[in-house]
Amino acid sequence: MSDPQFTNTSDPRFTQWMKSPDSGPNEGCLYVSASADGSGDVALVESEAGPDAPIQVVPRRSWSAFLSGARSGAFDHI
Repeated sequence: MSDPQFTNTSDPRFTQWMKSPDSGPNEGCLYVSASADGSGDVALVESEAGPDAPIQVVPRRSWSAFLSGARSGAFDHI
């Protein structure tokens, strides 16, 4: 779900940030953005850190592996 109210300008490759629809409007959220330059990189930023917070950029392959693990329950014990 895109959130047009959230912007982060620390890397111009990431312009459309999304968060889970399960996140409330005033809760700490993890935002995710796919790179607009075609590299496949994915950026993550924590909302409570503010609009100019540093972002963590990961390769698409790493993001896919993380999602696969999450879907299979690999992190359920955390």
